Amino acid sequence: MSTDEFMTAGGLTVERERHAVDPAALDDIAAALDERRGMVLASDTEYPGRYTPWRIGFVDPPLCLTARGREVSLTALNDRGRLLLPVFGPALRQADDVAEVREDGTELTAVVRTADACLAEEGRSRRPSAFSVLRVVCEVLGSSEDEYLGLHGAFGYDLAFQFEPARLRLERPADQRDLVLYLPDELVVVDPRRGISERRRYEFRCDGGTTRGLRREGPRIPWTSGAPGEPGTDRGLPPGRYADLVREARHAFQRGDLFEVVLSQTFSQGTDQRPAELFRRLREANPSPYGFLVSLGDGEHLVGASPEMYVRVTGRRLETCPLSGTVPRGEDAVGDADQIRTLLNSAKDESELTMCTDVDRNDKARICEPGSVQVIGRRQIELYSRLIHTADHVTGVLRKEYDGLDALLAHTWAVTVTGAPKAWATQYIEDHEPSVRRWYGGAVGHVGFNGDVNTGLAIRMAWVKSGRAEVRVGATLLFDSVPEQEERETELKASALLSVLRRDEPGPPGRDEPGHAGRTDTGAAPSGRAAGHRPPPG
Repeated sequence: MSTDEFMTAGGLTVERERHAVDPAALDDIAAALDERRGMVLASDTEYPGRYTPWRIGFVDPPLCLTARGREVSLTALNDRGRLLLPVFGPALRQADDVAEVREDGTELTAVVRTADACLAEEGRSRRPSAFSVLRVVCEVLGSSEDEYLGLHGAFGYDLAFQFEPARLRLERPADQRDLVLYLPDELVVVDPRRGISERRRYEFRCDGGTTRGLRREGPRIPWTSGAPGEPGTDRGLPPGRYADLVREARHAFQRGDLFEVVLSQTFSQGTDQRPAELFRRLREANPSPYGFLVSLGDGEHLVGASPEMYVRVTGRRLETCPLSGTVPRGEDAVGDADQIRTLLNSAKDESELTMCTDVDRNDKARICEPGSVQVIGRRQIELYSRLIHTADHVTGVLRKEYDGLDALLAHTWAVTVTGAPKAWATQYIEDHEPSVRRWYGGAVGHVGFNGDVNTGLAIRMAWVKSGRAEVRVGATLLFDSVPEQEERETELKASALLSVLRRDEPGPPGRDEPGHAGRTDTGAAPSGRAAGHRPPPG
């Protein structure tokens, strides 16, 4: 065991203890998340210079940060959280973007003002939004002394509308939350490459009080079992309707309103599998750089195996991996080689990836040093359990006045789940999809108090609540899309996750995945972390 302490920018003293631990402790944490709040993140793939395996998890965090529209609440989940809560009040009251602060013994709520003027595109990330409160929290707890301590959780799709105005047609559910992030005070970190398997415990001292001696506990939310369903028993769209939407989108392409758009549909069924069991089986069936199990409270879970990095920031280095190109795996190594040759010889896929990367580079140009944005990997092949993908690896150096939160916001949300131009595509999605996206198309991961960020795109996941699991999938639509093929593609992509829900035995490579060689929301953009980069929990 080792112990030390450090002070945050806001004057809190953090005592840190590190103990060696059996990696199986993370399995215990995952099981606890069936009925308690917390999170497990797992990188189960390896790509030289980009990703290595690691896992991190926690349960019963003391504080939760939740956003509903422009109201952002810090909620104490136990006595340890109640001691920490008053630390943030003064900083929030002094924040220019906060119009009102309400406080009681267990919750601190900040109301974010609306922007009173249009800002230049370069100022997009500094418009008042829920991220304004997130920034205050990170400033109070800021410290370069620990690479794991930070806020961990899920970012909802609707966050984009706080700084990218749109006409909202769909009614938002009363229980919808746009952001759920946790501040953990105990983490289990497993990083085989670095020989790390440890439990980190944090105690906080502030205003004469200390969390030492206070119990690490939290509320329990009984898990609700559902009845297992048959595949496709509940579709968000009737058969054939998605193909009709593709036909409608082609008119928008013809008019020049859009270059591409990602429309999604849902498939749901009952499940009697606990979230931890779903997570274990999904990791086994589909190893990915961003596996996640998030217990959001209120009986709501996210279980996913995302192949796509959203944004990663290490120091001032910003990375993304735009993706375009998808073909099924071959039956063997020779079959894989044939499929790779087909993918690399596809002029359509090459042009789509180029357009995707151009949008991504433009996002970076707002916040990166001039001349620093580079494509360091071009049309690189990535192999997954059933699919082969091509991806670009794009990096940039953040300008001194910008940070990891700016990087998150500058890319919101990825072109792979929206389209191009982004603003037009986002409005088109709102006008034509039958239901709100909630978490789909947002992000899952970690915002570190040391300034680092590691997030995966919230795709290839099940949203589980009240004994039902919903899988949302989409496809990238272009002018030359074939409507029936695009609908079939979404059905095939949903089938992979639905087969886990049904406890199906895994099939041969490519059985459950589309053979369409076009960038889609489930195409794997590599996610995880760069070689040598310590595994931030995302």
